[in-house]
Amino acid sequence: RGGHLLSGDARSLSQEPDGRWRVETANGPLVAGAAVVALGPWSDAIYGPLGYRIPLGWKRGYHMHYAARDGAKLNHPILDADVGYLLAPMRRGVRLTSGAEFARRDAPPTPVQIEVCEPTARRLFPLAERLDPEPWRGARPCLPDMLPIVGPAPRHPGLWFDFGHAHHGLTLGPVSGRLLADMMTGEQPFIDPAPYRADRF
Repeated sequence: RGGHLLSGDARSLSQEPDGRWRVETANGPLVAGAAVVALGPWSDAIYGPLGYRIPLGWKRGYHMHYAARDGAKLNHPILDADVGYLLAPMRRGVRLTSGAEFARRDAPPTPVQIEVCEPTARRLFPLAERLDPEPWRGARPCLPDMLPIVGPAPRHPGLWFDFGHAHHGLTLGPVSGRLLADMMTGEQPFIDPAPYRADRF
């Protein structure tokens, strides 16, 4: 049990003549019998050069932190489903989170949803000044059927995929890892992995 953390460039992943997988790290090359592509919204940088045409998209979201006026305190999250934002208490302040924006992962930021939602949020809760210089932006990897890909790469023995969890990566990470571990070690998967196959597209 256990492992080592190494820093390297995942884009250097290549297959050796004997079928093993190699990646360059700061400590030199690492060669192993299996490799897992689990890079969230950046997974296409690995599977694309290997010839896979997986329709990975990105749901981008934004958030901004605010101070509260007059000592007001937000004790629990509040969702405004009609306007499309969430207010949540955080250590940094009150977080205003936007809905989803469908855009290219690395396209310039367009935090228009924060600008649209902020006036309504201010009427709901006494937000004071913004605490961040710019809205934070994240890209959530998603697939057309909103299910992740978890399982073997169809044309490359020893290569495994685990990405496309949309907004639920942190929530589904442990169970996704368990399913992948079952398949990689030849155990009986605890659930049917068929809905998550890479070759469904």
